[in-house]
Amino acid sequence: MLAFILRRLIQAVVVMLTVALLAFMLFRYVGDPVTIMLGQDATPESRAQLRSSLGLDQSAPVQFARFVGNAAQGDFGLSLRQGQPVSQLLADRLPATVELSVAAALLALVVGVPLGVYTALRRKSWLAQGILAFSLLGVSLPTFLIGILLILVFSVQLGWLPSYGRGEVVDLGFWTTGLLTASGWKHLILPAITLSLFQLTLVLRLVRSEMLEVLRADYIKFARARGLRQRTIHFGHALKNTLVPVITITGLQLGGIIAFAIVTETVFQWPGMGLLFIQAVQFADVPVMAAYLCLIALVFVVINLVVDLLYAVVDPRLGLARSAGGH
Repeated sequence: MLAFILRRLIQAVVVMLTVALLAFMLFRYVGDPVTIMLGQDATPESRAQLRSSLGLDQSAPVQFARFVGNAAQGDFGLSLRQGQPVSQLLADRLPATVELSVAAALLALVVGVPLGVYTALRRKSWLAQGILAFSLLGVSLPTFLIGILLILVFSVQLGWLPSYGRGEVVDLGFWTTGLLTASGWKHLILPAITLSLFQLTLVLRLVRSEMLEVLRADYIKFARARGLRQRTIHFGHALKNTLVPVITITGLQLGGIIAFAIVTETVFQWPGMGLLFIQAVQFADVPVMAAYLCLIALVFVVINLVVDLLYAVVDPRLGLARSAGGH
């Protein structure tokens, strides 16, 4: 297991260096930061002075090494649009994105797993068929359309829930949260449902298919032959073995939720990192774009590593297989 962890850590470093190279290329080839910061009317002397202070007059390998060193410390320079440290901008927007993403992921799991189990165990009932038919909407409809429809129904027509913003938040010093206020919860409901719907249907259909496959296995037939109760067979044996692929998808989808919350945050004007990235693209704010790219890559790398480690917890046979392969 230790060799496996070290191997994955080395792979993670290689991935992050590759992403850092792509982010560095944004600085090199997407616009001229000197022109963006000083404008077209700047004198050659002021442009040369700023280029020297930013280190843009050095060779590309030196600039890349400095970029990686600064990025490892969380320093991506100043935002070209707002003139503030990029790390501070991301830190201010991170709580909103994390709360929205975690709420969406929990909603997808809490609703998707039980519905998947139910549709597998009662697959011929009319309710299970209706759930499967409804799940096609979550797979088929684009996220922005789902958000607009929810706003139209629950905000415009019914007036039950707010349509934009994060609501009232509480500043805890190191974190800002809307989960401690009623306004924050109301503002969270529609974006969380919008972001979770695709993940929910994915988890539902995955759990159903895996559950049906496991129920046909020989050890389930043997458990029935021993006279075990149906509840024990379904939830003590079948569901546990169903969770292995579910953990994989859930882990990867959590990274996807954080990365692709851009659409949901834009529709609901949710003040998270996704909305900050969209604004950075509109104004060619390269430092913010590069920092967002590196941060999302780091999220995916960490989640993949955690998912691999959870494999051995859920199914010890996988850990033994890796150990045997290593020897």
